[in-house]
Amino acid sequence: MAKLHHFVLDPYSRRIRLSLAEKGQPVALVDERPWAPSRVLLDHNPSGLLPVLLEESGAAICGVEALGEYLEEQGEGRPLLPGNAIARAEIRRLVAWFDVKFYTEVSEPLLTEKVVKRFMPGSAAPDMARVRASLQRLKPHLDYVAWLAEQRSWLAGEELSLADLAAAAHISALDYLGDVNWSENLVAKSWYQRIKSRPAFRALLGDSVPGMAPSASYADLDF
Repeated sequence: MAKLHHFVLDPYSRRIRLSLAEKGQPVALVDERPWAPSRVLLDHNPSGLLPVLLEESGAAICGVEALGEYLEEQGEGRPLLPGNAIARAEIRRLVAWFDVKFYTEVSEPLLTEKVVKRFMPGSAAPDMARVRASLQRLKPHLDYVAWLAEQRSWLAGEELSLADLAAAAHISALDYLGDVNWSENLVAKSWYQRIKSRPAFRALLGDSVPGMAPSASYADLDF
């Protein structure tokens, strides 16, 4: 069986886990600490960045974008880049929105300050000003999710796509921390409830970080 080196709250690892699950492809999970990558991880990906998929053949596919495209090119399971060239371009645009803009403005600061610093030896205390600024920037992103969800069946169009998985991967990591005030955006909440209820999401809802319990509503489908 293929092995996926990941960290449970890494949004990029989460997106690939969701993709694999949507495609019905089983994988063994190998836990990593992004702040202290294992020797095995570094041997396969000298950057130490996650996720990394090790196929049974020994081939290593590294990085969320390369992995996302690789899974599509395999042609197994449901397509996550559906539609014509214009539709696929829109999916890729939204994936980049979450993997670059959302990550820079929201995911990275919150995860660094609230998770990574907690476990990194000798790390400084969390920068709460950075946390507060990130939480403020979260609100317009959720408004954009809501706007997309009101215009389309799914974020990028009529079918579930990588855009939904990328958004859910980032938002679910913050939901684990209890940092999403869903009462402020019921449309975004409704979209998240739909994707959170999918069978592919079940494994993520069972995730846990030692010493950091998930928020009370994290695994609740009727939150």
